[in-house]
Amino acid sequence: MQNTDPISDMFTRMRNAIKATHETVEIPASKIKLKIADLLKKEGYINSYEIVEISPVKKNLKISLKYGPRGEKVITGIKRISKPGLRVYTRSKDAPRVYDGLGISILSTKKGLLTDRESRKQKIGGEVLCQVW
Repeated sequence: MQNTDPISDMFTRMRNAIKATHETVEIPASKIKLKIADLLKKEGYINSYEIVEISPVKKNLKISLKYGPRGEKVITGIKRISKPGLRVYTRSKDAPRVYDGLGISILSTKKGLLTDRESRKQKIGGEVLCQVW
């Protein structure tokens, strides 16, 4: 079965795993999902990620979710903004701020995936993929 929006599927799997307080979640791997996981790790929203090879052709992305010292969720919300049916683009100065800087927006730019802060600093606009808080 083909998924029409693999990024949205990734966020749904993460959201469900966080709600059920799982330690890890496995997602079918792709280059863009790896870059999103890398940004989430750099920003401190997940512990780590790794590639798990199922077969010579199939690979999964195993994400280790992060929780606070008393079990509180680090990712309280994750939302897909630009969808296949409705693409959302922005200029660098108009990049959306999530909860006044407490969260991040991930943008797909010509320089790769960037957070809203990095896109403002580099003055590069692009497609708003998602918001995480």
